[in-house]
Amino acid sequence: MAEPVALVALAVEAAVGWPAGLYARIGHPVGAFAAIISAGEARGNRPVWPFAARRTAGVIVVLLLIALVGGTAFALQRASAMLGTWGWLVCALLAVPGLAQRSLFDHVRAVEVALANGDVVAGRAAVAMIVGRDTQKLDTAGVARAAIESLAESFCDGVAAPLFWLLIGGLPGLWVYKAINTADSLIGHREPRWRAFGWAAARTDDALNLIPARLAGALLCLVGAGGWRIMWRDAGKHASPNAGWTEAAMAGALGLSLAGPIAYDTVVAMKPWIGEGRRDADARDIGRALTLYVRACLALWLVAGFAAWAL
Repeated sequence: MAEPVALVALAVEAAVGWPAGLYARIGHPVGAFAAIISAGEARGNRPVWPFAARRTAGVIVVLLLIALVGGTAFALQRASAMLGTWGWLVCALLAVPGLAQRSLFDHVRAVEVALANGDVVAGRAAVAMIVGRDTQKLDTAGVARAAIESLAESFCDGVAAPLFWLLIGGLPGLWVYKAINTADSLIGHREPRWRAFGWAAARTDDALNLIPARLAGALLCLVGAGGWRIMWRDAGKHASPNAGWTEAAMAGALGLSLAGPIAYDTVVAMKPWIGEGRRDADARDIGRALTLYVRACLALWLVAGFAAWAL
């Protein structure tokens, strides 16, 4: 039996998350990744440069990010192993910030509470913390849908995929994934400013999420006792090759329609609907989605425990 690094990391993160006091004192590793990426963009994403040059600069930044983060994580993992019997526990604690079960639950729960109290303004403010779309004009149903969509997509990005890469590649696997996912969220966009420079970040993130997204979608269907048909039918409707799997699984398991027209920077994107049923979502649906999310996270605990037992 191997040391239960992943299982302990999941349990600690679920119990305490990343405490606000700790964040205030030392920040979060993702902040360091963002600083590296921003510095790389300032030097390599120059509008006067041709498309190919900016794409090449983006590739170089991604490679440097992988080398720096992966090398640091590898060194920390080796140092933990040298501590002896309890070195694996140090390794588990170093993995905790790479998981986001607790923070994701807390953010979505805040939206549910606001809407349950009839405060759509507070709901908009809460959901704005976890989505990139315009929220100022969302009604109750729009806020609820946005929260559920973010929960579904972030179940992969924030929990399932980091755990997958922790199990596959240890600390280097986990933290390289988080670094690339951060790069994708910052520069992996299709707008003219980032289309060339962010290409490598976006494509690498797509590759790293290819398997975890499909496994996460299947897990949501499993714990939700349904949603398989909608997941297979509608996953491809999403602009992302991966995000649609968990979003369609959640829509199918809840019997809701998600996505649809969405405004970004006042421009409405006519995205297709995912799922069936056009009834308005509400706070109760967020609560149902959170229940599925908790079940799915607990299922991942079982996977992590089995991995420790089997290896």
